[in-house]
Amino acid sequence: MPTIIVCLKYAVDVSQIKVDPTTSKLITADAPKKISDFDKNALEEAIRIKEKFGGEVIALTASAEDASSALREALAMGADRAFLIKDSSLQNSDSSVTSHVLAKAIRKVGLFDLARARAFDLIICGEASIDSYSAEVGPRLAENLGIPVVTYVRKLSLEDDVLVAERSLEDRLEVVKVKTPALVTVTKEINVPRVSTLMDVIKASKKELVTWSLSDLEVSSEEVGAAVEKLGVSAPRVERKKVKIEGETPKETAEKLVKALIQEGVVGG
Repeated sequence: MPTIIVCLKYAVDVSQIKVDPTTSKLITADAPKKISDFDKNALEEAIRIKEKFGGEVIALTASAEDASSALREALAMGADRAFLIKDSSLQNSDSSVTSHVLAKAIRKVGLFDLARARAFDLIICGEASIDSYSAEVGPRLAENLGIPVVTYVRKLSLEDDVLVAERSLEDRLEVVKVKTPALVTVTKEINVPRVSTLMDVIKASKKELVTWSLSDLEVSSEEVGAAVEKLGVSAPRVERKKVKIEGETPKETAEKLVKALIQEGVVGG
């Protein structure tokens, strides 16, 4: 029966972000947060594997703020246990720091040891987070743990100790096999995440949720210094050309519209 770890990010809901019309700066202070969309697909896939083969699903996240609501949601969906690494030092962390902290947490959970490489079977991450979209945490985490990684997985199956993954590579698909333990990052095409029932939410409130700080993981302040400095994030300026198409008849108007679209390169000539 497989043991599966799912790494979740407590991310800003980008659909709720507002833009300052004067400066084009993003206003994120009051934007709600949630489980990153791709990570919810990762969680759903882990639960489906558990439902088929048995085993255990463990949710894990690292955040500068209280992300317990996201982990409770993960437990309601079907995760068995959840671990939150909460520390203000993670406020400006980059993918390098995040993957390092997650690797430390996985070792502390007791699921991974270099001498016991079979202590877990699979780690599933989303292909990227909905806010930064760097797509780096999964591969970096696999490197930290010394296990193989398969990215952009849109279909996944488990055959004994072998993963069969179908990868999306833009203009083609690739099917690969890899022995466990391994890490995969999944795309949104892999599944549709379930909606938890009220009974699921009630049961989740009784499941284990462990909170650690960086000191609990023996991570020093020097280890959480971000290698990448974010100078700012601005929305692109979009201005309409305000072209008005007029004609004596509907046919003439349509012909002028088509001609204008061809000149702009919107449609072919």
